[in-house]
Amino acid sequence: MDSPSAHLLIVDDDQITLDLLREVLTKEGYQVYTALSGEEALALGMDHLFDVIITDVRMGKMDGMEVLKSFKKMSPDSSVIVITAFGSMDTAIEAIREGAFDYISKPFRLEEIKLTVKRALEQRRILEENKLFRQELVEKYQIKNVVGRSPQMLQVYKTIAKVADSKSTILIYGERGTGKELIARSIHYNSHRNHRPFIPVDCASLVETLMESELFGHVRGAFTGAHSTKKGLIEEADGGTLFLDEVGNLSLTVQAKLLRFLQEHEIKRVGGTESIKVDVRIIAATNQPLEPLIKANQFREDLFDRLNVVSISLPPLRERKADIPLLANYFLRRFSQEIQKNVSHFSPEALDLLTQYSWPGNVRELEHTIERAVILTNRPVILPEDLPKKIFEEVKETGFKFPEKLLPLKEIEKRYVLKVLEETGGNKKRAAEILGIDRTTLYRILEKE
Repeated sequence: MDSPSAHLLIVDDDQITLDLLREVLTKEGYQVYTALSGEEALALGMDHLFDVIITDVRMGKMDGMEVLKSFKKMSPDSSVIVITAFGSMDTAIEAIREGAFDYISKPFRLEEIKLTVKRALEQRRILEENKLFRQELVEKYQIKNVVGRSPQMLQVYKTIAKVADSKSTILIYGERGTGKELIARSIHYNSHRNHRPFIPVDCASLVETLMESELFGHVRGAFTGAHSTKKGLIEEADGGTLFLDEVGNLSLTVQAKLLRFLQEHEIKRVGGTESIKVDVRIIAATNQPLEPLIKANQFREDLFDRLNVVSISLPPLRERKADIPLLANYFLRRFSQEIQKNVSHFSPEALDLLTQYSWPGNVRELEHTIERAVILTNRPVILPEDLPKKIFEEVKETGFKFPEKLLPLKEIEKRYVLKVLEETGGNKKRAAEILGIDRTTLYRILEKE
């Protein structure tokens, strides 16, 4: 929030103080309103939204504390600065407890007033940015915005909708690159926890000797190098969600502590004796079945039972080929915007190659492939030559063939549209979605001679 657009309200029953502060703060570029009483201030608050309210404590019928409480109810995002009499620390402390941004003691310096207002506006700007960012995240990870319309993924979305707002732990199965973290984020941002942290942890990358400390924190002196007390990631995620990716890599010691946390909802930092209550939802993920690890005594069966209350299996991309054109077009639009290049579509041959490739790296590999193609192409269309050589080689081995005779582009385009219509059983709406075009364009292609 730029300070010249900020609206300030000064409340004081002393006209001289009002005039002085109005003159000083108007020169700073603010729009300044004044009120000689708490009642007048509240009346102004009904008609105007103020960024900062500066109020004296000692006034007539309605004092500054009442003004503070009323504005925190009426306009909770407004910052309130309270001016107190010299030495009245009890009043200052009470004001902070009631939600005041800060207090200033009389006699005050005008420079102190100006600096405090600037700090209040800066904090308000940061809070507003954070609020917008959270709203963007919530919107981004809405189920409707997770790309994929295959029957397998529709079942995943149904499960997300059912479990998002529950307290249940969830175990997500899926090969590397299938989007396990994306699904975990969707669960978090579709739940009542969406205003609290989502903290992802790659258990495979945690150093075993520090694994316990990273998750549960430690107290000063717990081990060599522990120079100060540190919160663990579970505490950092309080009120939100902790996503444990590749949970099978946790040591048995950490597994035991995690099990205790899931049972008791409290932790003890490494080297500490205090039990700390923490409200965190655990979502775990694995790229391999955990049952063989249980049989080999490398993973606790009781922990598995606790984590596997709800399970979600993400199919590899090769098993949901109908989603490949949707995902490819989604990534094409995203990277075209990010890289600021006018790349609008795929040629039918390029899209056919993408659809027939097996994608061992799943969605992540497809994402990187489209990003590379957008960066390298100088055309508005992605052609087969913009794709990695390995895609040609694999598809060639599995029998992909270009037309034996050269055909006009519009004929190839029409043939491909007819093929997609055949695959969708003549469902034109579904075919248009797969092709990344609207139905008007679909009809136009089909009507070409």
